[in-house]
Amino acid sequence: METPTYHIPALLPEAIDALRIKPDGTYIDATFGGGGHSRAIAGCLGEKGRLFGFDQDMDARANALDTPQFTFVYSNFRYIANFMRFYGADKADGILADLGVSFHHFDQADRGFSFRADAPLDMRMNQSASRTAADFIAEADRKQLIGILGAFGDLKRPVPVADAIIAAREKSPILTTGQLLAAVEKCINPRQEKKELAQIFQALRIEVNGEMDALEEFLQATAKVLRPGGRLAVITYHSLEDRMVKNFMKSGNIGGVVEKDFFGRVSSPWKLITRSPIVPSDQEIERNPRSRSAKLRVAELTAD
Repeated sequence: METPTYHIPALLPEAIDALRIKPDGTYIDATFGGGGHSRAIAGCLGEKGRLFGFDQDMDARANALDTPQFTFVYSNFRYIANFMRFYGADKADGILADLGVSFHHFDQADRGFSFRADAPLDMRMNQSASRTAADFIAEADRKQLIGILGAFGDLKRPVPVADAIIAAREKSPILTTGQLLAAVEKCINPRQEKKELAQIFQALRIEVNGEMDALEEFLQATAKVLRPGGRLAVITYHSLEDRMVKNFMKSGNIGGVVEKDFFGRVSSPWKLITRSPIVPSDQEIERNPRSRSAKLRVAELTAD
């Protein structure tokens, strides 16, 4: 039987080009996953180069690179500064983060990330974390459900979906993906079924894993980790995370507020390398349809 592909990295050559890899440099793959980006980075390094791959999912450890330049770090990328200090490599020449969910998570049914198979409603990236998607659904009030479905899922009509979930859980606990689908099926537009279900599952996944808070902490830590002239390259997949990355690279803060000094000069430690995001070619989307929503943004640190 053919082994499923763990992940196909999006925008691979574009991301590698953006990092301007030096053979003796230090680089961080903040979302290691299947290791596709890391293998490409490692291929550009010499004997003195170093590469750190971060991932909070222990499954990813099996993909660790067998090369002395590589170190696997079992951690959420929000703690990037702490771990780089721990390894005595707190100044890096480049950081890459591919924020997408690995094929592995969607294709491994028992993880509960996909609506295509009936499975426990889990969705934890870090399987040692305590709260699952089922726990959140059981505990969330109506306002919380409406909020995350609208903000994290981009659902146009989050209210009836939230009400349907609450009505269903009052009759019996929602513990599986199949039970969740049964709860919301009457609220779904048949013409938009796959899209709307994907939006619901995305919203729950982002909430369960605290993805937006983790991304904010990661971005704020990058200026502490990179050396001046180092590059930050981030691949996003939905509007919320893309907006946060865009604001941060433009202004140096999450809110996107551009501050200026007494002389009217923009006060930000970052120089934008990509004014507009780099997106996949038609050929890449044909080879890898899941890359279609990917956007690559790149910035360079100009000062500590």
